Amino acid sequence: MKGKYKFLLLAIAIAFASCSFTNKVEGDGDKDKLLVRLITYLLDQGHFAPQDINDDFSERVFDDYIKQLDPFKRYFYESDIEEFEAYKTQLDDQLKAYDVSFFDLTYNRLIQRIEESKEIYTKILDKPFDYEEDEEFNSDYEDLDYAKNKRDLKERWRKQLKFSTIANFDEAIENNRIMAEEDETVELKSEKELEVDAREATKESLEELFTYIQERRRNDWFGVFINAVVREFDPHTFYFLPEDKDRFDRDMSGKYNGIGARLQRKLDVISISELISGGPAWRQNELEPGDQILKVRQEDEEKGISIIGMRLEDAIKFILGPKGTVVTLTVKKNDGTIQDISIERDEVVLEETYAKSSTVIKDGKKYGLINLPSFYDNFDRNDRVSSAIDVKRQIEELKKDGIEGIILDLRDNRGGSLGAVVDMAGLFIEEGPIVQVKSTTEDKRVLSDTDKSIVWDGPLVIMVNELSASASEILAAAMQDYKRAVIIGSEQTFGKGTVQNVVDLNRMVRNNSNGDLGAIKFTTDKYYRIDGGSTQLKGVKSDIIVPDRYKYIGIGERTQDNPLAWDKIDSAEYEVWGNYFDYDKAIEKSKKRIENNEQLKLIDENAKWINDIRENESFSLNYEKYKQRLEQNEEYAKRFDRLTDYQTDLTFKSLPYELKLIEKDSILEEKRKRWHKSLSKDVYVEEALNVLNDLKIAYGIKNIVSDIKN
Repeated sequence: MKGKYKFLLLAIAIAFASCSFTNKVEGDGDKDKLLVRLITYLLDQGHFAPQDINDDFSERVFDDYIKQLDPFKRYFYESDIEEFEAYKTQLDDQLKAYDVSFFDLTYNRLIQRIEESKEIYTKILDKPFDYEEDEEFNSDYEDLDYAKNKRDLKERWRKQLKFSTIANFDEAIENNRIMAEEDETVELKSEKELEVDAREATKESLEELFTYIQERRRNDWFGVFINAVVREFDPHTFYFLPEDKDRFDRDMSGKYNGIGARLQRKLDVISISELISGGPAWRQNELEPGDQILKVRQEDEEKGISIIGMRLEDAIKFILGPKGTVVTLTVKKNDGTIQDISIERDEVVLEETYAKSSTVIKDGKKYGLINLPSFYDNFDRNDRVSSAIDVKRQIEELKKDGIEGIILDLRDNRGGSLGAVVDMAGLFIEEGPIVQVKSTTEDKRVLSDTDKSIVWDGPLVIMVNELSASASEILAAAMQDYKRAVIIGSEQTFGKGTVQNVVDLNRMVRNNSNGDLGAIKFTTDKYYRIDGGSTQLKGVKSDIIVPDRYKYIGIGERTQDNPLAWDKIDSAEYEVWGNYFDYDKAIEKSKKRIENNEQLKLIDENAKWINDIRENESFSLNYEKYKQRLEQNEEYAKRFDRLTDYQTDLTFKSLPYELKLIEKDSILEEKRKRWHKSLSKDVYVEEALNVLNDLKIAYGIKNIVSDIKN
């Protein structure tokens, strides 16, 4: 794969260099034009599914770009949009002519409107809000019309600010009450005083946000425009500004200074998607996946900056920082409560991307569980680090310890090396095709395991969820097509059946004296199962579907904008697994258990409730009604408290070789204690073990019958 990419990029670079493009830049405008030339050429020549740059494309870019500039529709007037719409079907022509006049118009108008809005919000927040008035705020910005005049815009700002302030008001009342109860020297403030404090808090957050916005340079906004263009190709094609490329390189190195949490953005909300094991946030153990980050405050600041509505890339800049410094996050927990969580930044090492394993006893039989967060491979012949090699070692160690079945946990696995997938699949089958690949430069290729040796031929269960993506989907699909394993988890996996490559744009221009041009990541290949079906959009359907917290929220490729379509090609030649495991019976028994599992029923109910809360777009601005609704939610949330109290009777244990390492490594010891504790409370692992046990019993009966016949 790497060799093919180099050939592709070399071919594009040679072709590009032969074109008579200007290399010298006189100003931002000329540099912008050069970027448009580079990017449109690369995507036309190298993207897996090049787009027709026509009027339809122009309209889609227009709509997406304007939405990115003003997602809450609180800057532009209806007259602004009408003026912009003169370009709605002309952007394709401008791109072909390397004309950036539409960007210049919208950029200058946005800066003007942002400056005008400062006066609007300042005047509104100078006066108290009437929380006895019975009115509502609707957060459905999609169906909201743009303001017709300044009066409409002021009213829009008033309701948005009142909605922000009512939350501060309620928090101020609660904090003041609690402090007064805990410290008799603290006096209870009047609601009038607390209302002033609440408005001041809103104002300070907005001033922080507007200071940040004003510090954004022209090229930052031009990056927004370029990404509105490239995202029309597919959701994984992305332009990196120079500083964003630097951060991407740091992330790829596996080390950075921060809190050790991965973030995701949906609509205007940035939330925690994952805690990196061993990192500062993981050690502190207060942040949780799903927590929404409202504000970020540095240790030398009194007030935090609101990151609601901020780009994910920009929000990350505030959370990262020098080792030893403290950052405070104001988060909205999954139960709706608001908390300030302070975390000391430290070096975060992504070592927990490596495979790890544990043993567990179930009905007198010992099983192994291997957790694999990603498919990694450094391709270094002298010092090879590969997930396939590591998993092979884990299996061999588990076999030494007498295990009778294996669970391979691919939940939240983000994918990675295609070569590692092929090698790893070969651990479980004799030989045969693993995945089919179509690229921009050649016909389909079938990547196969050619090693006839098998490391594990016993019962195998693979766990997935909706965050299992790319390479993890390839492995799960191959094992499912071979009928080599039972797949248990979400209704389907993420559905990312594409691969991307990152190109440094500076390397595309000879004798570049233009300053750093950044980089672009674009889609070059598409994966297909050995049965011919793509994993794109549809992902891998689980053999056994288990309710999870993401079921109703909507996660995955199908929720992204402009995903590539699902399609099918010819099947590869392969034979299903010859050994006998009664998968159908095991699946049937599991489904019956799941139907009667009270913990899973409660998880499903909780998922529905969380989704209902998130989908609600209408909020009362009457404090009494607002408070009543909060209390109702808090009371209802109590019914889900027992989700965290769930405990199995399973005990997980590290392998002998790791126990020796733990004796000398207290951090590793703490990591494994945490992991084993979470496994013992994991209802999904419990059911996966039940399935594995059923497969083992069926396999054992088959062997006994076979011995009697012989």
